[in-house]
Amino acid sequence: MAAPLLIVGSGAMACLFAARLSAAGAGVRVLADWPAGLQALRERGACLEELDGTRCYPVEVVDDLAACRGAHTALVLVKSWQTGQAARQLSAVLAEDGVALTLQNGLGARETLSAALGAERVAAGVTTLGATLLAPGLARPTPTGEVNLQAHPRLGELEALLRHAGILVSIESDLDRLLWGKLVVNAAINPLTALLRVKNGALLRLPQARLLYTALAREGEAVARAAGVALPYPDAPAEVERVLRQTADNRSSMLQDILRGAPTEIEAINGALLRHAARLGVPAPANAAVTRLVKTAVQAAG
Repeated sequence: MAAPLLIVGSGAMACLFAARLSAAGAGVRVLADWPAGLQALRERGACLEELDGTRCYPVEVVDDLAACRGAHTALVLVKSWQTGQAARQLSAVLAEDGVALTLQNGLGARETLSAALGAERVAAGVTTLGATLLAPGLARPTPTGEVNLQAHPRLGELEALLRHAGILVSIESDLDRLLWGKLVVNAAINPLTALLRVKNGALLRLPQARLLYTALAREGEAVARAAGVALPYPDAPAEVERVLRQTADNRSSMLQDILRGAPTEIEAINGALLRHAARLGVPAPANAAVTRLVKTAVQAAG
């Protein structure tokens, strides 16, 4: 890819992908508006703390849209509530034959980007890669994960670049089932870890938490079924427990947001399930309750 890859965002996932791609020799340009994050990336590059030490990789940092005009490929890694702003920025700089790939949590990002850019310039994916932001420009990645991409004619170069960076990539003919599959799991895990302020694995040790994540997962399963979506696993609570075991030492992104006093993605995750549930006439009282509790926790902290 001759032109630099544009990464929109400067948080944990942006650091992760910027570092991995830069390490593989790609030119990476980061567009964001978090001053501390921009300063750290400009001074040290994108840094990852791994088992064998911390390494930093060079990236170009911009906070001026003019420097990004003509971008051919963009990777959107902002929080869901920042998608509207990212869409407006990209509408001013993305090439007519370019593509913006969203790997964000929840539902709705693809639609927001498509409304601003046109559906032909937007692609969606799902990733099970994760990272914890330790400081501006510094993230600790999870040890495993992959990227699942929708089939899209403009993603060939980016797909090859991700593979070259050592990231497992698959092309999916039905991405919606994976988007919903991740949504249902996140809706069961993220709000509980945020409210209880515990790592993922703690939910397995708390009997009342087990009851709660089971209820949340069953509701998500029912909403997906009513929406005509076949989830990529046979039993939602069992999948939640598998993910909890696999990510036992992780802090969910929503917990990280709560701890930093930042807005959460509750509207894009549990809120999205609730909107579909209301449209389809499916009861979802557990999801409604945790949504209200997370919003209240954010208000109380503010």
